[in-house]
Amino acid sequence: MHGAPPPESQELARVSERLSFVYLERCTVHRDSNALTATDERGTVHIPTAMIGALLLGPGTRITHAAMTLIGASGASVVWVGEGAVRCYATGRPLARSTRLLEAQARSFASQKSRLRVAREMYEMRFPDEDVSGLTMQQLRGREGARVRKIYAAESERTGVSWSRRQYKVGDVADSDFVNQALSSANSCLYGVVAAVIHALGMAPGLGFVHVGHDLSFVYDIADLFKAETSIPAAFDVVAAETTDPLNDVRRLLRDRLMTEGTMERTVDAIRHLFPVVAEEPQITYDEALSIWSGRADGRVPSGQNYG
Repeated sequence: MHGAPPPESQELARVSERLSFVYLERCTVHRDSNALTATDERGTVHIPTAMIGALLLGPGTRITHAAMTLIGASGASVVWVGEGAVRCYATGRPLARSTRLLEAQARSFASQKSRLRVAREMYEMRFPDEDVSGLTMQQLRGREGARVRKIYAAESERTGVSWSRRQYKVGDVADSDFVNQALSSANSCLYGVVAAVIHALGMAPGLGFVHVGHDLSFVYDIADLFKAETSIPAAFDVVAAETTDPLNDVRRLLRDRLMTEGTMERTVDAIRHLFPVVAEEPQITYDEALSIWSGRADGRVPSGQNYG
């Protein structure tokens, strides 16, 4: 293998300590040692891959095989950005070498009782001063809908931006007013960042507890915990500043706010709160983490042995 060897897992930054995302467009992405390079007619920029949560590739980008190899080794997500949408099409190997969080997620998803517990706890995070433990899912959905309407109305009053209702057309984000365009763009970026955290923790983005039936259901679940303080106010602020390019301007504003407010670290904390397992795991190699199920609840025996 030519060049610097890929980073070992213990050399990588934890997902809570990484940059939220880096956006690139109309350039060629390549590799120089253990850094990515982005080259266009203005020159070349070096990007420390081990510090990226998600790499957003906008229109006109080309990426080399060497660059994708480095991203995979660094545990970052790659998100191709299209017109009006950000979708997580590919990701590197998770930063987590243990499956503890994934198993906790699967156990909670498989049981009606524990699934309802997780869903209620998600709503409790949005209603910190209310007791929702006795509410049904239908009641929780209704209360959440009323809360979101109040948030939109409050942001409209705060910024002076006119608001009627949430409106967007899948595949044609420009077919709406500026504030709805900004909301769609900001929410999409937030989904990409949350997806990067979920992938880095080794969890399943499709096993949702409020949202179901989509390969990003869990991403939407977790992103909804943060919209009221991230993507929604950012969208209204951008339009209030009389933007002429809401899709791009809100992305830049949201990127800075996600970084300064520590959203990635808070996302990790929220997930660990919902699925309480050992919070801190020792630095172990993949082979040391690999075990064989003993046939009993949570029972394991070492791998790499002949039990005949």
